[in-house]
Amino acid sequence: MTRDSAASLRTRDSINSGKYGSAPADVATAVLTEAEYELFAELGRPRRVEAGQLLFRRGELGTTMFVIARGVVDLDFGDDLVGKRLGPSEFFGELGLLIGDHVRSADAVAASDGLLIELRHEEFQRLVDRDPGLVSYFLRRAILRVVLNEQSLIRRLRRRNEELQSALDSLYAATHQLNQTEELVRTDELTRLYNRRGLTLHLQERREQGAQRSMGLLLVDCDRFKQVNDDHGHLIGDRVLQGVANILRSVAGPEDLACRIGGDEFCLLVVSDQREEVMRFGEFIVSTAQGLMQMSHGTPLMCPLSVGACLIDPARDWNDGYAHADAALYQAKRLGGNRVHWHDMELTSA
Repeated sequence: MTRDSAASLRTRDSINSGKYGSAPADVATAVLTEAEYELFAELGRPRRVEAGQLLFRRGELGTTMFVIARGVVDLDFGDDLVGKRLGPSEFFGELGLLIGDHVRSADAVAASDGLLIELRHEEFQRLVDRDPGLVSYFLRRAILRVVLNEQSLIRRLRRRNEELQSALDSLYAATHQLNQTEELVRTDELTRLYNRRGLTLHLQERREQGAQRSMGLLLVDCDRFKQVNDDHGHLIGDRVLQGVANILRSVAGPEDLACRIGGDEFCLLVVSDQREEVMRFGEFIVSTAQGLMQMSHGTPLMCPLSVGACLIDPARDWNDGYAHADAALYQAKRLGGNRVHWHDMELTSA
C-alpha cells in the first residue's frame, strides 16, 4: 500500500468513525461540523464586527470566506433570492476563497455585534496541509451547497418567468377586451359600421394627428324605407339596412370611413379633394342599390338611395361640411330621390 493510499484510507475511516464530528442532517447546510469549526477557528483570523457593519457588497470581488463565531449576519441577494440570516458556526463567502476574485452575489451585513473567523488563501492552504481529509469533506459539502443554491435560483427564475408570462397574458387579454369594448362603443350593432360616436372619435383623432387632406362627404338616406318596414316587417327592414352597409363597406378604401349615423341614414367619408371622384362614389352607391332592387322578387333586398355630397375643408368646422352635405341630400330627396346631389357655394344638380 502506498503512502497516499494509506492516508486516504485513514481519512475515510476517520469520517466513518466520526472523527470530524457529526455531519449535519442537510449536507448542503452552512453549519460547520464541530471538527471543522475547531480547525477553522484555530487557523483563521479573528475579526470583531459591530451591528450594521457592511462586510461586502453584492457585485464586489472577494477572496475570503467567513465563519461566524458569535453574532448574526444577514445576506441580501436583492431580487434574485430570498435573504438569509446566519448564526454561530455557519459560513459564507466560500466561493471567494475557493475561486479567488469571485463576484459577491449578496450584501453581507452584521446584524449584531459579534466575532467572525476570516479565512484567506494562505489560511486555507494551511487547513489543507493540516487535515486534507476534513477539508475534502468540507469542500464536497460546500460545492453541493453551491449547486443546490444555483438550482434554487433557476427554479425561482423559471417561476418568475412563468409569473411574468402569466401577467403579460393577463395584460394582453385585458387590453384585447378593452379594445373590443372600445370597438363596440364605436360600432353599430346591426350593420357593424361605425356609429355616430365612432364618427366623432374618428374626426377627433384626425384633428389630433394634424390631418390636412381634404375629404369628400356623402350622406346616404334610404328612400321610402318606412314603407319597407310597414309592408314586410322590421326584419326585412334590418336586412335592407345591412345591404346598404355592405355597399358602403365595398366602396370604402383603407383610409375611408363608412358609418351609420342613425335610423336609415348613413355617411361615407372618402379621402379625396376632387368633386368628380366623390361623385363617382355617390353614383356607384345609387346604381348598386338600383341593381339589387332589380334582383328582388317579392321580398325587397334593397330600397332606392338618395345621396348628398360635398367636399370638407379640414380647416373648417365639421358641422359646416355636414350642413352642406345635408342640404344636398335634402335637394336629392326633393327631386324624387334615387340620385346623388352635389353641394357647392350654390346647389347644382348632378
